[in-house]
Amino acid sequence: MSTITFRADDAVDQALADLTSGDRDRSQVIREAILAAWRTRRAEQIRAEAEAVAADPEDRAEARAVLADMDSLRAW
Repeated sequence: MSTITFRADDAVDQALADLTSGDRDRSQVIREAILAAWRTRRAEQIRAEAEAVAADPEDRAEARAVLADMDSLRAW
């Protein structure tokens, strides 16, 4: 585990004060924020990859061919 030091501005200080008013400490709040940002970024990357695949005519043709093959197998 590493230790990170950063400079917080007034808005971040206020947000931390609000988020730590319950039973969570600053470290826990910061860890959760980093993980939430990472999950959001990963979801955006996956969405962009899916949109790229969906826009690729060759990939779409291949998907249609696979579905047609699967339909023919299901008929048995």
